[in-house]
Amino acid sequence: MARATKASTKTGKGADTGVNASRETLLKYYRDMLLIRRFEERAGQLYGMGLIGGFCHLYIGQEAIAVGMEAIRKPGDQIITGYRDHGHMLAAGMESREVMAELTGRAGGSSKGKGGSMHMFSTEAGFYGGHGIVGAQVSLGTGLALANKYRDNGNVAFTYFGDGAANQGQVYESFNMAELWSLPVVYVVENNQYAMGTSIERSAAETRLHKRGASFRIPGVEVDGMDVEAVAAAGAEAAEQARSGKGPFILEMKTYRYRGHSMSDPAKYRTKEEVDEVKKTRDPIDHLREKLDAAKVGEDELKTIDAEVKRIVADAAEFARTSPEPEPSELYTDVYLEAAE
Repeated sequence: MARATKASTKTGKGADTGVNASRETLLKYYRDMLLIRRFEERAGQLYGMGLIGGFCHLYIGQEAIAVGMEAIRKPGDQIITGYRDHGHMLAAGMESREVMAELTGRAGGSSKGKGGSMHMFSTEAGFYGGHGIVGAQVSLGTGLALANKYRDNGNVAFTYFGDGAANQGQVYESFNMAELWSLPVVYVVENNQYAMGTSIERSAAETRLHKRGASFRIPGVEVDGMDVEAVAAAGAEAAEQARSGKGPFILEMKTYRYRGHSMSDPAKYRTKEEVDEVKKTRDPIDHLREKLDAAKVGEDELKTIDAEVKRIVADAAEFARTSPEPEPSELYTDVYLEAAE
């Protein structure tokens, strides 16, 4: 199979953000979101074939968040998230081949096959993981923001976590420090309604998660996480506050995951009718297609994008399948920093 070009496998930033984006930006949003959707669908297939081991948490249904937030990210800004992270990697510009190869534990992966689904990194793309411990990335993201302020570099740390992690204690320790020191961090809560198998109504005394920073004087807003334009508009405002020295901001993105918590989860805690209703009325890609129709984008143009995305994903899967496994000696690399004497 022919190798896709480097540029073609990356998602990219739109030329403008916010509501009523240009036709070109809407098309870029569409391509980026569709790439994540098709990539995740293929990852699920590879998992079923036994080519991906361990856990695998798919991002299907939540694509508008990663793409919308990436549209407003500036060079030098960092991203850090939990274990539902493949969509963020692709949105950040990591190569589809390298991400898929990492999922299969191959040497061609972005972390040489040692990170897997939950723990791959790319500092070149500003992506700092992928973290398997629930809520741990919130403290680490706050640390990235502290480094940004110390260096006075004007960068913002976008720190993602879910509705389940919102009940973890280290989140609130991080909130306190971030506001106390006016750190440039935007906390993005991807509220997909279920913490593993428990609905937010059963697990959270306060379900309006954007209000969780109130006691620390951190402002927050609720955003339609299924509308990529709404995500970009809210993200731009939050990032501007953080970047201008006014401290942290909380964005609660109301979204929904279509698959189980992980590939091993049959998701029997919710009805098929509930999932189908969300797909029918709130799907982020279908919602964007309606806007593209209004912008007079023809079906042929969308089919061209669809075909391109399918080629990229097929190429990534073939690359992952045929890449060699890491040499045993790789177990000893990237453990300690090699400092000059």
